[in-house]
Amino acid sequence: MLGPIAVWSDGRPVAIGGPRQRCVLGALLVNLGREVTVDRLITYLWSDDPPRTARSVIQVQVSHLRRSIPGSISTTAGGYIFDADPDSVDLYRFRRLRDEAARAAPEEALELLDRALSCWRGVPFSGVGSEALEHTVVGPLREERWSAVIAWATCALGLGRYAEVVSRLTPLAREEPFRERLQHLLITALWHDNEKARALAAYEDFRVRLADELGVDPGPELAALHARILREDADQGRRTATEPTESETVYRVRNDLPRDLPDFTGRVDVLRSLEKISLADEEGAEVCVLTAAGGGGKTTTAVHFGYESAKRYPDGQLFIDLYGYTAGKEPLDPSSALGSLLRAVGVPPETIPESLEERSALWRATLMGRRTLLILDNASSYSQVSPLLPSSPGSLTLITSRNELSGLSGARFLSLGMFDERSALDLFSRVLGEERVRAEEDRAREIVRICGGLPLALRVIAGRMLSRPRWTFGHVARRLGEQNRKFRELQVDGQSVETAIDLSYQSLNDEQRSAFLTLGLMIGDSIDLAGGAALLGVSVEEGDDILQELVGVCLLDEPQGDVYRMHDLIRDFALDRATAEFGAERVDRIRGRLAEHYLLTAQHAADLLGPRALHDDERSDSGYRTELLRREDAEEWFDLHRENLADTIDYFASRDNGEHAWRMAESVWRFYALHGQMGLLVSSQERALQVSDRQGNRRGRAVTLIGLGIGYYFAGRFDDALRMLTEARDLLAAVGDSRGSIRALANLGMVYERVGRLRDSAEAISGVLDHAVALGDRRLESLQWSNLAVVRQALGQYEEALHCAARSLETAPEEDVGASAALVKRVMGEAKVGLGDLEGALRDLDEALELSQRLRLVGSRIYVHNSLGIAYRAAGCPEEAVEAHRAALALAEESGDRSGDAEILTDLGITHAEAGHHEEAAVALEKAHAIALERDERYTVARACLALGTLPAPTVTADRAEGLLRTAAEILTEVGSPDAERARAALADRFGG
Repeated sequence: MLGPIAVWSDGRPVAIGGPRQRCVLGALLVNLGREVTVDRLITYLWSDDPPRTARSVIQVQVSHLRRSIPGSISTTAGGYIFDADPDSVDLYRFRRLRDEAARAAPEEALELLDRALSCWRGVPFSGVGSEALEHTVVGPLREERWSAVIAWATCALGLGRYAEVVSRLTPLAREEPFRERLQHLLITALWHDNEKARALAAYEDFRVRLADELGVDPGPELAALHARILREDADQGRRTATEPTESETVYRVRNDLPRDLPDFTGRVDVLRSLEKISLADEEGAEVCVLTAAGGGGKTTTAVHFGYESAKRYPDGQLFIDLYGYTAGKEPLDPSSALGSLLRAVGVPPETIPESLEERSALWRATLMGRRTLLILDNASSYSQVSPLLPSSPGSLTLITSRNELSGLSGARFLSLGMFDERSALDLFSRVLGEERVRAEEDRAREIVRICGGLPLALRVIAGRMLSRPRWTFGHVARRLGEQNRKFRELQVDGQSVETAIDLSYQSLNDEQRSAFLTLGLMIGDSIDLAGGAALLGVSVEEGDDILQELVGVCLLDEPQGDVYRMHDLIRDFALDRATAEFGAERVDRIRGRLAEHYLLTAQHAADLLGPRALHDDERSDSGYRTELLRREDAEEWFDLHRENLADTIDYFASRDNGEHAWRMAESVWRFYALHGQMGLLVSSQERALQVSDRQGNRRGRAVTLIGLGIGYYFAGRFDDALRMLTEARDLLAAVGDSRGSIRALANLGMVYERVGRLRDSAEAISGVLDHAVALGDRRLESLQWSNLAVVRQALGQYEEALHCAARSLETAPEEDVGASAALVKRVMGEAKVGLGDLEGALRDLDEALELSQRLRLVGSRIYVHNSLGIAYRAAGCPEEAVEAHRAALALAEESGDRSGDAEILTDLGITHAEAGHHEEAAVALEKAHAIALERDERYTVARACLALGTLPAPTVTADRAEGLLRTAAEILTEVGSPDAERARAALADRFGG
């Protein structure tokens, strides 16, 4: 039950340790199925003052929990996930029952809420003692409980179960003495249960308590209830507290809501937010604005919520279409709207005043004291809806609009996004049947992607397929994919996606229309403020105004500050219109302006990340370039535009602008490499290489070969990487580009180290280091010192490795210190393991991991996790070591950086072997051996052979073990590794030589 952390299995309690372990388990359970990062767990356990060993402690706690609850906790790149049946966790069972109750009839809802509340047995996380948990987790959970209590009591009152409400709420009211909504429900129940004196006494006690301790009076709703109890006789008191008391012959309770869709789908998060708003204990009337583009499902969502929440608004559910965006109709003026609304609630037509102000005042007075839901659909402006807003506490006004209506102060704003894949497929299943969707699920997903999740488009497709039972999803996908046919397919029975978008387009002025069409020409799927200004050909300040205007009418999304994107179908609409109205020459000029902006900004950003093969002493400015001052700025810019920049390379290549294509590719490879974007790295370099080769551009080919060689290195294709980097070095030397040639040599040194050519690697790196010192290039010098530290560590020269690492930190420019330290601290950690300084090793490795996570260096995180595994193994903590190795492998698979697979698997196998898990060791080592042989990683082949050869029989047969050890001794002697002596000793011990 919700309360102290506890676990049961087959009806028996499971021991789960002390407060720290309970805290970790509780945090994982609250976030069931979602990642909880190690950093968040540290905050929960120690707030702002964690010990140095915090990460190790977390790993130990998780290890213990895995033994207590096997098969439930999995490791992610940044933390852990607890997987279990949600109904086996009290919190999620509570939430399921509560959500089912919200959709059920009153009798069933009351039973469901009762079962939901039975899941609680105290304060969540009690006994854990975490302030951070109290503020961020426990408080919101307790609010969920109180919302359910209030929902139960409201439902019970409506069913006349007054005594039950009194029984349950009396102790709870003492538990929460200042929760006014709870007091209101208790007093109402007492009054209806013929306990008028107790009801008045409860009110007086609450009033005095508020005055004495908080210096305030009860709110107007509770005060009104008190006045009604004093005024009304017993028969009147039998009515529900929310039933109107005056002008019953005048006021007409009605439900004007349009038909609810029987196949309504999705919008769970929005409906939950609306439910919270409707249950909020506010003194004033609530107003919420639902915004979305045309066809976004605003009206259907508002109406569906109206039916779900009708019981909370017993004084009526009112609906009026304001025709803000309706073909062939002018927006309804507020005076006419008020006339319709007043007549709807029973005000005689002859008593309705003429002026807008008087009608608005009468409307507010008529609804005062009543709990109503008012849906103002299809609103066009603030001035249209402002006079229509009720002011009665407990009322809710839902406004749907394509405009932001930002003038509505105090309103809540909810933006409806597009349907996700699951909701879209659910819609198809409900309309067409599950079997029809299951038979072509991949094709159905393709249609969801083509429609961009736009609800109207999906409903149109579903409607067409329903009336054409022979149509398959594949057939529809082909029709949608045909040139100039998409919008013709997206219309049925008077519903048209193109018409919905065109209504918004026609509402724009000439300047806005031109800007909208221009934005449809963006390269990639998103654009930032500077890029938008470049595309529009205006200043950044003017661009900001234009972009915000288009956001305000829901033709442009702003998923984050100063970053914009168009829905796919809106983008198609804009692109089609722009191509027709602007002409090919103007279109190309506009897109070229943006592409040039991306190139110049990318080159500037690349200079902040590290040395490049190309150095542009003179480079013009696009005039729109984003201000990038530090490495972090460059990282964020590249991260935002990673897909757009690859599309820009395609744009240049498609226009045979080879020079710009390879220069852009040269600017982006380092970011792609550092952040595990291997697919983008290789594809962008290959695209640029194609156009350079077609045009016979030797320098372009050479520079692109460096980036492509690095991409192949990270993909584990080391032979291809060596071939490309060697050719690049020679080509650049031939064209007289010594700087570029040195860069190629530096990367060759990196590949040599991976394939075990350690002496060649040290020689290449030393050559680059001499060049850097001669040029006074501190950034390049720092990078080569760190690379040399890696080689020295691999050779077992641990003191030399520490010296090289220290030199790297000393020479790193200030703006590069963080990224340099992430690599260097890892090498230092491994070297200190070799020297037996485990405390220092863990300290360095923890720092390396923190830096790598903060700077989002995916490749660095992979190797730090593996190095932590080596350190834990040396510390005698095999479970923690295995966990760290597996985290490295998981992150490598996720990112596509497979360059270290063989090395990590070898270390995993060695860890298993030292723990006595010989079968698991053999599996990991055999896989490592096969990968290393395929990639010609001779050093890793030797390490895997040594570890396999020392496994006992029958895991590895004697004959095979002897061959493995001889291979290991030969290769390790060749590369100069200190492990060569271990291999020879093992050979002598087992086989006499």
